[in-house]
Amino acid sequence: MKRDIILAGVGGQGILSIAAVIGDAALNEGLYLKQAEVHGMSQRGGDVQSNLRLSSEPIYSDLIPQGGADIIISLEPMEALRYLPYLKPDGWIVTSSKPFVNIPNYPEIEDVLAHVRAIKNHVLIDVEALAKEAGAPAQAANMVLLGAAIPVLGMNHDKIIAGVKRIFSRKGEAVVAANVAAIEAGYKAAKH
Repeated sequence: MKRDIILAGVGGQGILSIAAVIGDAALNEGLYLKQAEVHGMSQRGGDVQSNLRLSSEPIYSDLIPQGGADIIISLEPMEALRYLPYLKPDGWIVTSSKPFVNIPNYPEIEDVLAHVRAIKNHVLIDVEALAKEAGAPAQAANMVLLGAAIPVLGMNHDKIIAGVKRIFSRKGEAVVAANVAAIEAGYKAAKH
């Protein structure tokens, strides 16, 4: 098994929490893991990006080369498009359909979504609406997105849920339950 994943979004959206859950699940599946992240601009609402490399064989570099990503998971659709040069021709984009408009010249959202839809393998969902429907707070939208990515991650669903429980356990049972509900909502939406 080998998966090269780019996680992308805007500061404060929870990209690093997604990386932590996937990393925890990967280690509990006995996989090797390398991660590199850029989050210095997160305090200003800037780009947050993480390279996450998983494999059943040793990994020697933590950076994903252009054309090498199996999946781009993004909480912001324009940020997903920013990393297209890294996506393999048969790779997947799993992204939120709702923009985080933090710049004055943000492109028309329909143009951005049309570019995402033009990619053969894509999952485009409204993570905030699904979090709300699941009874989870808006902050759990990142876990909805992770749930939607499970079918293309090639990882065991139960290991992801166990990772959520371990990562969020210190925040209490209510937070764990909300994040598990969010994962399940995203998983169900992506399966349809």
